[in-house]
Amino acid sequence: MSTAGPATSSEAVPVSKSAFDPRRVYTAVLLIPGLYVIIRYLPPIAFTLLAFMVGALALGEFYRLCFREGSTRPLTAIGLVTMALWFASFHIGGLGVEYLFLGVILTLLLPLVSREQSGQRLSNSAAMIFGVLYVGGAMTYLVRVRAYPSGEHLILFVLFVTWAADTGAYYVGKSFGRHPLAPRLSPKKTIEGLLGGLALAIGAVFAARPWFPFSLTVLDSVLLGTILTAAGLAGDLAESAVKRAAGVKDSGGLLPGHGGMLDRVDSLLFTGPTFYYYVLLGGFSAP
Repeated sequence: MSTAGPATSSEAVPVSKSAFDPRRVYTAVLLIPGLYVIIRYLPPIAFTLLAFMVGALALGEFYRLCFREGSTRPLTAIGLVTMALWFASFHIGGLGVEYLFLGVILTLLLPLVSREQSGQRLSNSAAMIFGVLYVGGAMTYLVRVRAYPSGEHLILFVLFVTWAADTGAYYVGKSFGRHPLAPRLSPKKTIEGLLGGLALAIGAVFAARPWFPFSLTVLDSVLLGTILTAAGLAGDLAESAVKRAAGVKDSGGLLPGHGGMLDRVDSLLFTGPTFYYYVLLGGFSAP
């Protein structure tokens, strides 16, 4: 959830003059149609492959932020293979935690077969496992959502609401943001941006009600919009903490106007699991 307006204290800050970045729109226009076709018309395994590809790009960016010294190609490879096996487990059987344990074992055994030395081997190994959990584990929840009955509609719904919250937060924050939300983690995020994201997210839920595969009451709609906005904000702030520790502004430059892939999916890493459990425990009634 990107908001703006420079802020280093709780005092009001000037409104940003530049609120529109056309590159964000161009990128979305190019990517969204293909994403829609894959989710809506192709079998679940196609979405699993897409989710893995996105997760792999985001995980690679995460590792570049975390690995500071020495060669980390073996650790990166182990992390990507571990995540690939975790995704594959949804189609070939097995449990993700089994493959995660295998990744841990390979990481611990790596010094036995590698001649490379690293003064940060232990911290790098911990970062490798954490990355698989943070990025890979969270992305697998989207695969689980896709596996629900009418899962294609559920995936489109959570993406729609998450990106509505991101968009509302970004543009309202850029245009009207004056009061910092979390200056220590992300000085550009503002309370006004959060409220803008919340309003657009709730509006998106109401707009999606006609094609949502379960009946949604007005209370469900407001609650879902609020919960997903809060989860997305938490995901955005979590990634901001990682980038601040690494001393960078964006995780990468893969997506013009959006930064890196991790910047694009940071909110989704939290809204995906949140929505999965909301559907699992929420007891929606069939229309």
